[in-house]
Amino acid sequence: MSQAHLPLTDFIEYSPDEMLKRAQDNYQQVKRRHSIRAFSDRAVPQAIIEQCILAAGTAPNGANHQPWHFVAINSPQIKAQIRQQAEALEQAFYAGRAGEEWLDALKPLGTNADKPYLEHAPWLIAVFSKKRTEESGEQKSNYYVHESVGIATGFLIQALHHAGLGTLTHTPKPMSFLSKVCGRDNDNERPYMLIIAGYPADGATIPQYAIEKKSLAEICDFI
Repeated sequence: MSQAHLPLTDFIEYSPDEMLKRAQDNYQQVKRRHSIRAFSDRAVPQAIIEQCILAAGTAPNGANHQPWHFVAINSPQIKAQIRQQAEALEQAFYAGRAGEEWLDALKPLGTNADKPYLEHAPWLIAVFSKKRTEESGEQKSNYYVHESVGIATGFLIQALHHAGLGTLTHTPKPMSFLSKVCGRDNDNERPYMLIIAGYPADGATIPQYAIEKKSLAEICDFI
């Protein structure tokens, strides 16, 4: 049986000139998004985080199963747990587990095993992917899970930046400790990424290397 379809009523068409201006404005805005590693502990209202997560939840995804779950963490105690366990993993990573090539690639960014921002930033958002989803009391497989959750995470980062917050992506290896800390320790969910969000600390810097982006010719072909 075919499902009901609704008329598209909220699409807004712009003139080509207006489209170009909007595209240019968007590019200028996203150019100002930087991965920062020095966050202020200044509070950010939960309502702002809620709206950004709602935006992430609009992302396109396989069969509209929406195979993601977000855990927004503001608790100082839980953030301290995450920092402790993440740093333990990072110490092994930087001690050699990553391999020489990977560590050499990270040198221009100046990163190390210390992650104070995991406690200082007001919000950590743990993103989980889901293998299955429940619909009408039935467990159904999810499709294109990695791709879908990746798109939703991109939407989330863009929404946080658009709202006026600084962000950083963090992917400690392995991330299984996040499942336990966040109360998502089950066989259906898997930690995907940790997003740090908040205001930059006074004197926050970004690596020169990080703002060197490839040109359009290097990243795109028109055929």
